[in-house]
Amino acid sequence: MLQRTPEFPGSDQKKGVLNPPPFGALSFTEVVMMTPVLTTEAFAALGAPNLVYVRPIKAAEIIASTPAAQIQSFELDPEQTLYAVHRADGERLAVLTDKDAAMAAALAHELAPVSVH
Repeated sequence: MLQRTPEFPGSDQKKGVLNPPPFGALSFTEVVMMTPVLTTEAFAALGAPNLVYVRPIKAAEIIASTPAAQIQSFELDPEQTLYAVHRADGERLAVLTDKDAAMAAALAHELAPVSVH
């Protein structure tokens, strides 16, 4: 059985509305409208410029996006999981065979790696 929620003083909430937002709270639409649209460059400039992220990728993604001449000396199984190091703007900097190696490579180049699942 639904119970009526009492009106909040000064709000325009109607009786019978379940879980009304507290008086003065922003609605989802208002929050979305307040979120700035960032360019790739502006996003990359946020925080630490040395921040990079490490994420798992399938070798199939590398095979599809890399010229064959650059990867012909590598044996890649399309289902193999590799680990890519990316800048904040999404540019891929390196691809390694395991997560520890990817994190170590970033640290060796004085970058601050974070893991993305």
